[in-house]
Amino acid sequence: MITTNMVTTNMVTTNMVINNMIDEMEKKPKQYKIAVLAGDGIGPEVMTEALKVLEAISRKYSLDFSYTEALVGGAAYEKYQSHLPEFTLNTCRNSDAILFGSVGGPVDEQLNEKWKGVEVNSLLSLRKHFGLFANLRPVRLYPQLASSSTLRSDIATNGFDILIVRELTGGIYFGQPKGREGAGDSEKAYDTMVYNRMEITRIAKIAFDAALRRKRVVHSVDKANVLTTMVFWREVVEEVAKQYPEVSYEPIYVDNAAMQLTKRPSDFDVMLCGNMFGDILSDEAAAIAGSIGLLPSASLSEKGFGMYEPSGGSAPDIAGKGLANPIAQILSAAMMLRYSFGLNSAADDIETAVDILISQGKILTPDLGGNNNTSEVGTAITQNIMQLTDYAD
Repeated sequence: MITTNMVTTNMVTTNMVINNMIDEMEKKPKQYKIAVLAGDGIGPEVMTEALKVLEAISRKYSLDFSYTEALVGGAAYEKYQSHLPEFTLNTCRNSDAILFGSVGGPVDEQLNEKWKGVEVNSLLSLRKHFGLFANLRPVRLYPQLASSSTLRSDIATNGFDILIVRELTGGIYFGQPKGREGAGDSEKAYDTMVYNRMEITRIAKIAFDAALRRKRVVHSVDKANVLTTMVFWREVVEEVAKQYPEVSYEPIYVDNAAMQLTKRPSDFDVMLCGNMFGDILSDEAAAIAGSIGLLPSASLSEKGFGMYEPSGGSAPDIAGKGLANPIAQILSAAMMLRYSFGLNSAADDIETAVDILISQGKILTPDLGGNNNTSEVGTAITQNIMQLTDYAD
């Protein structure tokens, strides 16, 4: 015979077990699954330092980072005869974010099957497959690195802080038709620049939303005086701008934007660009910032899935020599923590540690005028993070 007291006791016991299970689950840190695609050239070297930094962050915040490494680019072709093998794609699908290094080989080997179309087949394919339409490229010139910048010294000493928002899955890189045909003098090749209203609207909103958290200025870069696609781009961006009365909006032709970046970069806050113009201007911005080895990037989908990579390339000429600057890869990892995982304090720690390193100017790679190697810079940043924490290693 089951009594009321027995039922009550059983319910209490069950509730205690459930509550204990919930408590234990809450104590257990969430696992963040990261696909690690180091790639080619300097990719593996700088990726090692980024993972070193992430391990320091995981200890401080009791975070559970789970890494799955996979091959991409030329490294993947050697094993799978594919720049983006199915194993790599599945690894990315089963992860919460992608930490990407670089792909590509020497310039004089681009027609070799190992390298032919490597960026299109791997990097661009990943962007398209995961719908990574929004590329965020912060560009900052530290006053301490003014001598490394290509800017005039009086301009460089003021520094600057720019966010380039680049549309990533449309435009001339993906537009159709695309091809090559004919022979002799009539042989031709063609690419097509195409943007639809949805693509322009959603990237414009990313730029204006970002500006709300910054200095509230958006320069939209186009070539509306020549290209029909860019006339449409300007019309749509102006429609979006009306929804953000708090933000100052200024359209600017791409050639003028390139010139003004070298004359008065501090006038820019957020630069909204199509795919090709954003690609070109962000490389120019890297030069005036002192080194492309400083520039991280985040490529995001509408659902928040992201791929994080340095803005520079594989630099095969310095691969394996310990000369590569790991800061862009490390800051890309910080962007991953911020945008994909919502770990803002952890991202802040990494960025602060980099700031300390640069402000001290004692441990820098050769591109920034220093004499230290890749590993020494990564270790110094890790130590800076440890000094910001309460734990001892």
